[in-house]
Amino acid sequence: MAAPLLLRSIPYLRLRLHHQHQDQHRISGSLFATPRRLWCTAAAPTGSHENLSPTDNATGDWSAADLPKNARCEDTDYRKWKVEILRDIEPITSLAKDILHSGRYIDGERLTAEDKKIVVDKLLAYHPHSEDKIGSGLDSIMVDRHPTFKSSRCLFVLRTDGGWIDFSYLKCIQAYIRDKYPSHAERFIREHFKRGSG
Repeated sequence: MAAPLLLRSIPYLRLRLHHQHQDQHRISGSLFATPRRLWCTAAAPTGSHENLSPTDNATGDWSAADLPKNARCEDTDYRKWKVEILRDIEPITSLAKDILHSGRYIDGERLTAEDKKIVVDKLLAYHPHSEDKIGSGLDSIMVDRHPTFKSSRCLFVLRTDGGWIDFSYLKCIQAYIRDKYPSHAERFIREHFKRGSG
């Protein structure tokens, strides 16, 4: 009689041991497991809508599904400024690319008075070595092939003494960003400009 009862209780004993083992593993795992990555505090809802981007939840009811795609690793304040910086530099960046790559200007051609004024005021003025580039005085701005990298077109300062020198419009934009947005400039430049573009 005892043997059949013992045999019937074996599955229950195995099940009980299995649950004890799982509970023990769960407890020890929570004490010694590698900590999980936490949400950035900056990405947590603040109760205010002023830092939300247009795609964020505007109702104030937050859940994990409502958080922006990169909320875990991207600072909300930086995201706001990144949009502002991109909006600020877009017109002059577009103009510089248009001048160099659209075919409006052939190699060796000088910029129109209107384009020259914008390039001088919005780009060359911010170049870290603008005074050296202008030298004896600025006559005009020209588009031509880079003296070393023949496949690249760039902007040149034509000086009043007949000399000329190239300058990087990207270096001008980076200097402008550093001047106007010092708190976020380096991170923005790392993310949006290729190494060596200065």
